[in-house]
Amino acid sequence: MGHRFLRGLLPLLLPPVPTLRGPHRTLSLEFVLPSKRPRSHLMAPPRIGTHNGTFHCDEALACALLRLLPEYRDAEIVRTRDPEKLASCDIVVDVGGEYDPQRHRYDHHQRSFTETMSSLSPGKPWQTKLSSAGLIYLHFGHKLLAQLLGTSEEDSMVGILYDKMYENFVEEVDAVDNGIAQWEGEPRYALTTTLSARVARLNPTWNQPNQDTEAGFKRAMDLVREEFLQRLDFYQHSWLPARALVEEALAQRFQVDVSGKIIELAKGGCPWKEHLYHLELDLSPPVAISFVIYTDQAGQWRVQCVPKELHSFQSRLPLPEPWRGLRDEALDQVSGIPGCVFVHASGFIGGHRTREGALSMARATLALHSAPLPPTNPLSQ
Repeated sequence: MGHRFLRGLLPLLLPPVPTLRGPHRTLSLEFVLPSKRPRSHLMAPPRIGTHNGTFHCDEALACALLRLLPEYRDAEIVRTRDPEKLASCDIVVDVGGEYDPQRHRYDHHQRSFTETMSSLSPGKPWQTKLSSAGLIYLHFGHKLLAQLLGTSEEDSMVGILYDKMYENFVEEVDAVDNGIAQWEGEPRYALTTTLSARVARLNPTWNQPNQDTEAGFKRAMDLVREEFLQRLDFYQHSWLPARALVEEALAQRFQVDVSGKIIELAKGGCPWKEHLYHLELDLSPPVAISFVIYTDQAGQWRVQCVPKELHSFQSRLPLPEPWRGLRDEALDQVSGIPGCVFVHASGFIGGHRTREGALSMARATLALHSAPLPPTNPLSQ
C-alpha cells in the first residue's frame, strides 16, 4: 500500500523523467530525487589563469579585483604557464603573451605592448605603462566600482572615484611592476613598505625548503583586496564629501571677502587641496584662491595658505615674513591684529582666536601683495 501510494505521488512532485532499472522496471529513487548540491556545484565555476612561481602585486591585484565581481566571485585561480591549461581558462592575466580583451586575455609582457590608460581610454592623463592590474582595472573598473558602491556605472561618483583610485592606487602598482621610476637620478632614500614590496615578501625566501607559492599568493590576494577596499571606503566617505564643502565654499567666496581669494570651509580638517585645484579652474571670473580659513579641533581659527602645487611646500601667498615664528602678544604687536595665536616659521599657516581675526590676517597679507595671481592647474605640474 505504501509503495503504491509513493509511486502515485512521485510524478506530481518530481520532474517527469523517471529512471528505470532491472527487469521489473521499478523506480530508482536515488536517480530521480533532485540533487542536494547547490547549483554552483552543478556548473563549473569560471577559471582565472595567471602564472605560477614567484608572484607579484599586479597579478595578485588583478585576480583580487576580478573576484570582487559577481561573475568571478567563485572563480578558481589556475596558476600555470602551460598553454593548454591557460587556453581552458575563461580569463587570463599577466601570462600568455597576449592582450585581447575580446577573448579576455590581459598580458603586458610582450614586446609589442605599450598601452597606457591614456592610449586605451582617450582623455585620461596617465601615461604609465599598464600592468595586468591596470588592464583589469581599465576594462572592469567602472563596473566593479558601481557594484561596490551600490549604484550605476553612469553615476558621476563612479567616474570621480574611478580616476582617484587609479591615480592613487593602481597606477603605483603598474609603475612598480614595469620598473618605472618616480624621478630622475638616484633617490634620496629607499621605499620598502609599498604595497608591491609587501606582496613580494609573501613569496618564499630563497633558502626556505618549501618553495610552494600557492598559500602565499592567496595571502597576497587577501592583502591587496583589503587595501583596495579600505582606500575606496576612505575616498567614498571622507575624500568625496569634502568636495561638496569646497564647492560650497567657492560659491560663497565673495561673501567672505570682496577679493574672492579667501574661502571659508564649513568644517575644518577635511582634505580640501586637490578639490580646490580642480574646481577653481572653472571659476568665473577666473581667480586663484590664496587662503582657506576654518576652525581647528580646539575651536580656534586657522588661516592656511594655498600651496603653489598639490605637494609643494611653497605657498601661493605666504603670510608676511615679519610675522613668521611669532606667537601671542608678540605676534599681536607686529601684525596689529589682537588675538593672534601663532604663525608658522615658513608662513604657510597661522592661527587666531576668532573668525574675524583669521580673516584679518588673510586680508592684511592680500593687501601687501595686490598683484593678481592667474589661475593655473597645479595638478599638471
